[in-house]
Amino acid sequence: MSSRRKFIQQSALFVSGTLISATSNAWSTETNQISSHDDSLLSAMNDDDFWAWVRSCYTTSSNIINLNNGGVSPQPKQVQDTHIKYYQWCNEAPTYYMWRSLDEGREPLRRKLAKFCGTDPDEISINRNATEALNTIIFGLDLKAGDEIVMGKYDYPNMRNAWRQREKRDKIQLKMVELNMPTTDDDYIFQTYAAAITPRTKIVHLTHLINWTGQIIPVHVIRKIADLAHQMGAEVIVDGAHTFAHTVYQIPDLGCDYYGTSLHKWMCAPFGNGMLYIKKDKIQKIWALLSSDQPDSNNIRKFETLGTRSFAAEMAIGTAIDFHDLIGSERKEKRLFFLKKYWTDQVKNLPGVIFYSPLEKNYSCGIANIGIKGMKGTEIEGALFKNRKVHTVAIEYEKVNGVRVTPNVYTSLNDLDELVAGIKELLL
Repeated sequence: MSSRRKFIQQSALFVSGTLISATSNAWSTETNQISSHDDSLLSAMNDDDFWAWVRSCYTTSSNIINLNNGGVSPQPKQVQDTHIKYYQWCNEAPTYYMWRSLDEGREPLRRKLAKFCGTDPDEISINRNATEALNTIIFGLDLKAGDEIVMGKYDYPNMRNAWRQREKRDKIQLKMVELNMPTTDDDYIFQTYAAAITPRTKIVHLTHLINWTGQIIPVHVIRKIADLAHQMGAEVIVDGAHTFAHTVYQIPDLGCDYYGTSLHKWMCAPFGNGMLYIKKDKIQKIWALLSSDQPDSNNIRKFETLGTRSFAAEMAIGTAIDFHDLIGSERKEKRLFFLKKYWTDQVKNLPGVIFYSPLEKNYSCGIANIGIKGMKGTEIEGALFKNRKVHTVAIEYEKVNGVRVTPNVYTSLNDLDELVAGIKELLL
């Protein structure tokens, strides 16, 4: 703890010791508040100064409590500053500084992302979000009438809509898998998908973390499904939008052929940044979503012909990775799980409370969805904001009818205490 504090206080790169001292007062009681939790959770929270420093790096509003970081996360000030610096630089001579200077910076950034992902740099394409990445795959695959696609009923809407468009256009067959959630039964998850895979299956589309609820399909279960799909002659797409830089894993651990994510979620990069992974031997056969002069190339860069885009925002991804690495992937995951556990433990046994999320480790992390008997999700969302200025998002989809609560590393226990108080008020 002392070495961490010393590091923070001496770090001229990020923040002065004076700022740490001023902000840490708000966190001074938090170690005592979690003394009842197990050692692994305590280790994520036993350095008040560190988390005070993290909070001070964000420029979040003091007027509302933002617990909807799942949709898009704010960026640390260091990332904002990098983005603004490059943006202003580009405006001095756009065509020169964007296309002759910053465009060359994509290769070091590609290597940096690949190192984080555990992949070859030539398997990583930088784009604008998970929707673009996954649509590139969905529309780039050569499929014919009658080919089967196995996907989940709770997959993200943009992905379901993309597959439905291919179904309408190309007469492929969609097979929808419905998981009863929450679940912590690995065999149930595996068998549900396994039962849908046949010799006619060409693609199995898996969502690593269900955005509606926070339900995670563990890495080893995804790998088991992927291995079965490969044995049956199918390929595997993984939607990693909500687990990338949220939970600890690397892309090869999943055993997938294709992967897409957004970098403006848990990596806290500037808005409108995403990443596509394609296994090297699969690149040549995927058609680029936007035109390329070498559509049959095995070069991952053929997916980056996006025209003019924000080079400044893209270059700031590197700063976001640096900030994430300074916290540390494991420490960040533990912190996010701790924050979820902190507030859910206080309300999970109250009469009228419904959780649509598993609360156990490995099956959830920072996200949970809570419902209240007799109330719609929109009603809960509206009341929490009106009464406590707590910003969440209502989820009313299929069997889910609640609000999704998503803290981030800058969230304080005082913020979560306001959430708990607001929930208890609704139960009176």
